[in-house]
Amino acid sequence: MSDKATPVGAVRTAAAPVQHFIRAIVEADLASGKHAAIATRFPPEPNGYLHIGHAKSICLNFGLAEDYGGTCNLRFDDTNPEKESEEYALAIQEDVRWLGFTWNGPVRWASDYFQALYDYAELLIDKGLAYVDDLTADEMREFRGTLTQPGRDSPYRDRSPAENLDLFRRMKAGEFADGARTLRLKIDMASPNINLRDPVIYRIKRAHHIRTGDAWCIYPMYDYTHCISDALECITHSLCTLEFEDHRPLYDWVLDQLPVPSHPRQIEFSRLELQYTVTSKRKLNQLVTQGHVAGWDDPRMPTIHGMRRRGYTPEGIREFARRIGISKSDNVVDMAVLESAVRDDLEARAPRVMAVLDPLKVVLTNFREGVTASRAAPFHPQQAEFGEREVPIARELWIERDDFAEIPPEGWQRLTPGGEVRLRYSYVIRCDQVVKDAAGAVIELRCSIDHDTLGRNPVGRKVKGVIHWVPADAARAIEARLYDRLFTVPEPDGDKTRDFLEFLNPDSLRVVRGWIEPGLPAPEPETRLQFERLGYFCTDRFDHDADGAWVFNRTVGLKDTWSRQGGS
Repeated sequence: MSDKATPVGAVRTAAAPVQHFIRAIVEADLASGKHAAIATRFPPEPNGYLHIGHAKSICLNFGLAEDYGGTCNLRFDDTNPEKESEEYALAIQEDVRWLGFTWNGPVRWASDYFQALYDYAELLIDKGLAYVDDLTADEMREFRGTLTQPGRDSPYRDRSPAENLDLFRRMKAGEFADGARTLRLKIDMASPNINLRDPVIYRIKRAHHIRTGDAWCIYPMYDYTHCISDALECITHSLCTLEFEDHRPLYDWVLDQLPVPSHPRQIEFSRLELQYTVTSKRKLNQLVTQGHVAGWDDPRMPTIHGMRRRGYTPEGIREFARRIGISKSDNVVDMAVLESAVRDDLEARAPRVMAVLDPLKVVLTNFREGVTASRAAPFHPQQAEFGEREVPIARELWIERDDFAEIPPEGWQRLTPGGEVRLRYSYVIRCDQVVKDAAGAVIELRCSIDHDTLGRNPVGRKVKGVIHWVPADAARAIEARLYDRLFTVPEPDGDKTRDFLEFLNPDSLRVVRGWIEPGLPAPEPETRLQFERLGYFCTDRFDHDADGAWVFNRTVGLKDTWSRQGGS
């Protein structure tokens, strides 16, 4: 029954890559001989769990390397020690592997280059291209100017290289308080690009680092670290999101001043914005720390850990990344696109079973032991190799409560008083009596079997409705966690006058107890199944069993799969 045992690779082949402007650049560079092979990198900061936007970047960077026979490095940007942890770093590595990618060589870290970065900073000071500044953060903002007004030179800008070198070495030695001094590049305070107005490249920060401990009390800034790290690793194409487009002149300026072994090309693409969720690490962290979700891997979260726990497949996420493509235009994507990619992948790989999540009892009044027969059913209508199982019928059944209506709406094809339906893989039954409790609620249906309809249509009449069911005496108890979108509006952080938490969906999780057909082997963690007519479900990675009930997370609903499969 487990999808892990099925030869999924034989079921479907990967779709062809979608051409985009970065592929065109790579192909031109390879064709011209500019590069014999490409080298990319994925450079996350280990300050949180990766989300769907990172998945897009992972698929781009690793996918290009894979498609063109190049390499992709995994390099952690660990330059902000106060917010980084080993937990996040290990989770990121797990996510990359789970998505199906392998990085080139060992995991790399920006901290691997701390000494080289420091030495390059001294070289820039010697060349008169960097200086130690005593301005406070507030003063620096005041001197920086605006988008329409040029900045002003710091009064410390004209210190001599010798004085700057002495002060920088004393910064490294820990002689000054945190924030007392910075090292800045000397570029152009009148530049229309604010990123070139003498950016800070080192600050004093006494914080314990996850890899270097307390060896350093000065840490390099991202813009300075990133370009040099790329160059030292001989990256050919440094791919980043559009917010770094204005930083590209700084990227190139730094590398132009230093004797680095290569000069990568930075290329920007639009970041992914997924509707009905948020992808800001700060806001995701807020959801976790304030208890609005159960953790970074809550199945409602857009994190890769969360999507995995919900039952999304790595192939489905990779297909989603392929479908949305790469461009420089806004990339706001409806959640339905992601759900469709996952659903299409699960359609081929998930075995079918029957489960009932809102049970209503049916008593088959003319059930005859030894006469009323059961029937075998395939686990998948198109995948014979998945095998089949016996679906045993019994005198008492569970059906879905919403498959019965005393007063049916127009077009109703399910069970009604006096009406007939077919039990999936079994007989046609007729509802003869409705039993209610003292409050008038329906608690039981008494139905009769047409014993001539097992595997064939009834004579002289047409029965259109088909419903799923499980035998009450042998069904296995399950807990189903029914997940919905975390927010009620497409862009929960789109209104800057309101707190995004105001749009949390109070019904994003509903937990129900139900029943699954008997005779199935105990599923392993992350076993994916289709509950016929209900949706795709996955056994929880960690909570496999709750008080004797198997635990399933609803991954995604069906897309009219039932009507396409037909009747019995």
